[in-house]
Amino acid sequence: MSECDVSIVIPVYNEEASLKALFERLYPAMDALGRSYEIVFVNDGSRDASASLLSAQYRIRPDVTRVIFFNGNYGQHPAILAGFSHSRGNTVITLDADLQNPPEDIELLMLEIDKGHDYVGSIRRQRNDVWWRHVASRAMNRLRERITHIEMTDQGCMMRAYSRDIVDSINQCNEMHTFIPALAYSFAQHPTEVVIGHEPRHAGESKYSLYSLIRLNFDLMTGFSVMPLQMFSLLGMVVSMGSAVLVMYLLGRRFVLGPEEGGLFTLFAIAFFLIGIALFGIGILGEYIGRIYHEVRQRPRFLIARILGSERKTP
Repeated sequence: MSECDVSIVIPVYNEEASLKALFERLYPAMDALGRSYEIVFVNDGSRDASASLLSAQYRIRPDVTRVIFFNGNYGQHPAILAGFSHSRGNTVITLDADLQNPPEDIELLMLEIDKGHDYVGSIRRQRNDVWWRHVASRAMNRLRERITHIEMTDQGCMMRAYSRDIVDSINQCNEMHTFIPALAYSFAQHPTEVVIGHEPRHAGESKYSLYSLIRLNFDLMTGFSVMPLQMFSLLGMVVSMGSAVLVMYLLGRRFVLGPEEGGLFTLFAIAFFLIGIALFGIGILGEYIGRIYHEVRQRPRFLIARILGSERKTP
């Protein structure tokens, strides 16, 4: 199957309520671009009618539609990686199935690709999310930029464009856990960002809970920097020096004032504080060890049950 100009990669997980509206908007928007394209849906083990809807859409537009079916639920990022590995477009654009990012704005990303950019991120013009997502996103963006030095204004926006060179580089990476936009940014030579629309979810609820967002940011920080370990090492040195000064101070008071009873709870508070820091450090260390554990097992990131549509030619 020959290459095309654009591949749209869309992970799908229990999105039966949104798929019909997505089809009605996405295909006309792509037809209007006047470019050769394909749309690669990756069904991530959906338990609703998403699989049958995708199969039906393939029968309607088999010329530009391909559907990859996982044999289980592996997560959004493995689904995107599967779409990357089976895409054939010179430019690959990722898109959510919930219609929060308007398919009509794909043209904005393609205009930047035409200017020579190899990675185009996106910034939501007006986020239609609950308040805690705004607060958590801003806080994690600042922390992530300080730790990884990866500059992404809006790391949670799914609509992004990648050149074929960037996608091929990502396909060569075998990491079990990574953050694809950050990985692409590290490979890009001419990245940029554009402002796009952001609409309320067409139907259903977000698949990302607060815990999932925290896990994603842990993967981002531990996958692209060892600074958390270095910061904790520095904190350990400072706390150790402070503890030594405190012990000498208390020892001096013992010699000067004699035994004291009033400082017992103060010592307890200090001990609990130091124990909390130690447990926090063990948690950070555990994150890195966990990544090593997942990598050394060398298990496949996903298993494909079947594919509707022609495979991409391999050189």
